Amino acid sequence: MAFSTSNGQTRSSLAEINITPLVDVVLVLLVIFMITEPVLQSGIEVNVPKTRTVKQITEQRMVVTIDKDQNVFLNDQPINIHDLPGRLHQAGVDPTHQSIYLRADQTVPFGAFATVMDAVKQSGITNVSIVTQPLETKGRAGE
Repeated sequence: MAFSTSNGQTRSSLAEINITPLVDVVLVLLVIFMITEPVLQSGIEVNVPKTRTVKQITEQRMVVTIDKDQNVFLNDQPINIHDLPGRLHQAGVDPTHQSIYLRADQTVPFGAFATVMDAVKQSGITNVSIVTQPLETKGRAGE
């Protein structure tokens, strides 16, 4: 839009949209999604147990999942329990410094869980984080 002044000059209005804040917000959202993506990487539906203490997952690790039918998955791929130790051991990586996440449905019997833990230990990995969900805390008496 052009405006004319008293001396005959024409000026245009500065009615442009400033997209810098929009770009800032989009980049922040992108960073948030990139950080939380490792948590969402496993597409296997598992109802993990609830506990009082839950540590936030912040780093990328391999995920071993046991679903309610006792099927075992490495990341999102089904795997035979006997092949698990060999697949977990990464070439050139010291297994004592390697770590994994273990997700298991809360209905999985302890025997199946122990079998998977044994296979993980056979690969030499000792740093295993068991994935759980936080308990929904409701107001207790006296609080």
